[in-house]
Amino acid sequence: ERLCRGWVRKVYDFVGPEIDVPAPDVGTNPQDMLWIMDEYDTINRNRKPGFVTGKAVGVGGSLGRTEATGYGTVYCIREALKRLGIDFKDVTASIQGAGNVAQYACEKLVQYGGKVVAISCWDPKDKKAYTYSCEKGIDPKDLLAPGTLDKFGTIDPEKAKSFSWEQEGGDAWLNKNVNVLIPAALGQAVTQDNVNDINFDKVKIYAEAANTPTTLEADEVLKAKGVYMIPDFICNAGGVTVSYFEEVQNNMNYYWPKDEVLEKLDRIMTNAFNAAADLAIEKNAIPV
Repeated sequence: ERLCRGWVRKVYDFVGPEIDVPAPDVGTNPQDMLWIMDEYDTINRNRKPGFVTGKAVGVGGSLGRTEATGYGTVYCIREALKRLGIDFKDVTASIQGAGNVAQYACEKLVQYGGKVVAISCWDPKDKKAYTYSCEKGIDPKDLLAPGTLDKFGTIDPEKAKSFSWEQEGGDAWLNKNVNVLIPAALGQAVTQDNVNDINFDKVKIYAEAANTPTTLEADEVLKAKGVYMIPDFICNAGGVTVSYFEEVQNNMNYYWPKDEVLEKLDRIMTNAFNAAADLAIEKNAIPV
């Protein structure tokens, strides 16, 4: 709390609802955003909930914000599948990360009829990453069940064992026999040292749900192998899009139901993806 409030005091002159609106990212949660908002309001002597986004519902937060980045990733994957002529029921996916983005990407993939066969996470106790895999598919209900994940997105090994998930090495998510790979953890995860672990005979789509998860060298390999990459600036834009929705709702003091938020998100993500893909075709960057 002291860190959040102290940060606001230092940057107060450079942020605000009409200047720059902070949003959550790795390591922050709705409580952090609430402290940030409260400190800003204290200094400003006026309530400005639109100053910061990612707040809890009930104190200016938006329904759908929690799911937004993961769902937005899958909306982009859906559009890429259409262009490649792949039915969603034929999708098998492997995800790096088990935090907010990965959790809801997994949920939406399964809702659409796909299957997630592997998901990885960092274990701070062991100071190493693990991949948990299940050939029949990881059930999002198990992943999101109480006790499966801690607040940092670490999977409990005993819970995983109870679900018949196999524990493997941290990079095992990368070489799975899947047609969709989703790096959804931190930056620089796929490099020239591990990119060739990818099963290029199978992988068709590489969706950057994290920020800059792929080095330039690895990016060139993916391109040369003909993998359809959905870049991070499109793929993970769902979160910041609903942050914008949150600011709009704060300014109106009127809040939309969750299905309306997600419908608007779907429409914007779909339009953005197709506009970017069409431009890439025009510039001969991708074939479809």
